[in-house]
Amino acid sequence: MNTGPDSTAPDSTAPDPTGAETRQDRFDRGLAVLNGVNADAARRVLDSLADVSPELAHQIVAWGFGEIYGRPALGPRDRQLLTLGILTALGGCEPQLEVHLGTALNVGLTPQEITEALLHAAGYAGFPRALNATLVAKKVFAERGLLPVEQE
Repeated sequence: MNTGPDSTAPDSTAPDPTGAETRQDRFDRGLAVLNGVNADAARRVLDSLADVSPELAHQIVAWGFGEIYGRPALGPRDRQLLTLGILTALGGCEPQLEVHLGTALNVGLTPQEITEALLHAAGYAGFPRALNATLVAKKVFAERGLLPVEQE
């Protein structure tokens, strides 16, 4: 973006005259939140989008984590449980589900809680989506040496 003296575009890194956060402040806050729950995911998302859509990477971090995920009313554990349910219900989000399954484990959800949530989703999203999500969970659990999952 051209932010020189002849530019009419605002400098996105300059402090807002009203005292609001800068674009970089929001990104930095989002990166801190994301790194707090899954540092590997932060680097992977930034790297994977760097040559095609760095703006999408910026928005995922700044808005998705800095503005939404970092809100105080729900903790990371609750947010991850919701995210697993939503991604399962949407279907076709297996790469994102894999990342969030790892993050769910990072923030304290157990394999038993995760498989129970995915089973619960079958009643609302259907068996194919719950099955696909469970198979992604199986992959993540295997990578972490968490198989077999004990059932209650």
